[in-house]
Amino acid sequence: MIPRPRQEALLPSTMKELKDTLWKAADRLRGSLSASQYKDVILGLVFLKYVSDAYDERREQIRAELAADGMDESQIEDLIDDPEEYQGYGVFVVPPAAQWDYLAENAKGKPAIGSEPAKTIGQLVDEAMSAVMNTNPALIGTLPRLFNKDNIDQRRLGELIDLFNSAKFSRQGEHQARDLMGEVYEYFLGNFARAEGKRGGEFFTPPSVVKVIVEVLEPSHGRVYDPCCGSGGMFVQTEKFIYEHEGDPKDIAVYGQESIEETWRIAKMNLAIHGIDNAGLGARWGDTFARDQHADVQMDYVMANPPFNIKHWTRREDDPRWVYGVPPANNANYAWIQHILSKLKHNGSAGVVMANGSMSSNTNGEGQIRARIVEADLVSCMVALPTQLFRSTGIPVCVWFFAKDKKAGEYGAIDRRGEVLFIDAREMGYMVDRAERALSNDDIVKIGDAFHAWRGTYSAARKQLTYGDVPGFCKSAGLADIKDADYALTPGRYVGSVAAADDGEPIDEKIARLSKDLLASFEDSARIESLVRDQLERLSD
Repeated sequence: MIPRPRQEALLPSTMKELKDTLWKAADRLRGSLSASQYKDVILGLVFLKYVSDAYDERREQIRAELAADGMDESQIEDLIDDPEEYQGYGVFVVPPAAQWDYLAENAKGKPAIGSEPAKTIGQLVDEAMSAVMNTNPALIGTLPRLFNKDNIDQRRLGELIDLFNSAKFSRQGEHQARDLMGEVYEYFLGNFARAEGKRGGEFFTPPSVVKVIVEVLEPSHGRVYDPCCGSGGMFVQTEKFIYEHEGDPKDIAVYGQESIEETWRIAKMNLAIHGIDNAGLGARWGDTFARDQHADVQMDYVMANPPFNIKHWTRREDDPRWVYGVPPANNANYAWIQHILSKLKHNGSAGVVMANGSMSSNTNGEGQIRARIVEADLVSCMVALPTQLFRSTGIPVCVWFFAKDKKAGEYGAIDRRGEVLFIDAREMGYMVDRAERALSNDDIVKIGDAFHAWRGTYSAARKQLTYGDVPGFCKSAGLADIKDADYALTPGRYVGSVAAADDGEPIDEKIARLSKDLLASFEDSARIESLVRDQLERLSD
């Protein structure tokens, strides 16, 4: 077969242009596919492109290293396929039939050759997915095999592979394949979440919300856990935080669980694309309440965005996790909170996104559970977030932060036992479009700085931050104050109002001026009313 000519590599001027180009191309394939099937198809292709590009990069590195050692071509060919040379560098082994060049050459399908029947491009992609999983045990059961179904337009699938092939995925400036494809994957996840509306919230937490949790907790070592991990965004942001602070991502181990099969697959692919060991997500999906897959493991950090206010969940009244009270059958909010508390080590900390109602609800015993958690001195900080951060829901949300150890020591120089920091961030953020708000980097840093200054962490010392209550924004309240408020944890109840700016005008002069302006407005209103009446009387004559 004569190879199809390679298309000239596209060199988009910006990362945004590359992502937009790929998204528009992917949109052509939508056709009659359901939203979830479309998501599986596109993210599966993105993943396959990534593993192939990363494999090619590593292969060229090995070739260059062996040549530099004086080996000839035959010696290089004997050594270049050693799996350990790839897997030891976090790269998946990609068999020839799964490599992107092979798929691109056969984007219109593979004709019959001798006794070998013709194959559609969908068949070839399905076989490529199987080959990658069989060669890499960590991916078994993870990749989708649905590209040859009747409702997938094979011509458009081939065109999409052509376009993915023409985009330069491997190296662009300082980007390596993993970094570039990681950004593309996250971009696609965000777009899918927007397209799927409410259901999108099952697998995607807005990045600015994830960053708030990471900025406050600063996970840099140990075990990081998410009991309802969605697409794995908490873990990806943790890795980014460590890189930005010149740490070593190998100092953390991720553990997660996800109850929805297709979302679990997405998470496994997402972690793999970012070079994060995904073994901690378990061998299969599963309900955290029915069976905790990491039951015997205590965590240093827990970060979670559980589904809000779920009414149907697996509940046992004698569950040992319900230390502070049995959660009501019709709302799992306090089941999630208590499960997370049960997972923390003696000095562990957690950040959990919750619906605002969780901060003050007194129905079905939730008030008593909250009071016991507060009295156990496990709450370190409460953050009220602005509306419209989640396109999937209009429910206002907050973040609960927990700490098993609030005394002065490794995690903060200031003893905060018996205190809770309240932060009201409801006025922060900017509108991305008419339906969605996001927190800016400055907003996220401001929230994090307030917490670190309050706790006296290393970050606060490095930035020379000192804590002080700020009316309308943050307040450190004692447990006695919280008890007086009937254990309600709504930040607005504690932080008060923003102090009005003094404009320097004496109060008596201001009253006189405003009174004069008001009387003038009354006079204008009376004059306009008289003119309107005159016009109406003329019309009626």
